[in-house]
Amino acid sequence: DKTLAAPVTVIIATDSRFYEHLPTMFPAYDAKPMFEANAELAASTAFRNGTLQGGYLIVAARALGLDCGPMSGFDAGKLNATFFPDGRCQANFLCNLGIGDPASLHPRGRRLSFEEACQIA
Repeated sequence: DKTLAAPVTVIIATDSRFYEHLPTMFPAYDAKPMFEANAELAASTAFRNGTLQGGYLIVAARALGLDCGPMSGFDAGKLNATFFPDGRCQANFLCNLGIGDPASLHPRGRRLSFEEACQIA
């Protein structure tokens, strides 16, 4: 229901062939062959970097005063078939963007302290 009511729902997805754009986006050296030759490295890098980019999107949206509703728990197979039928991109998570009704927003949950969340070795 919240997704249907949201003004915008963003699909944060990973491009399985992101490395095809490396000559333009990362010209420092030719990293493309490294990913072309290693599907596991390409998949883990795409997932990690796509997740980070989704986090940056949320930070930017919140800086603009928007409420964000990132979520998992959707039918990724159906979503990918609908929006990415060629299989190149795969959905990671969704994020509703808009201005929430203050009466229906949950208060911010407790955050772990540094000592609870981090370990320095």
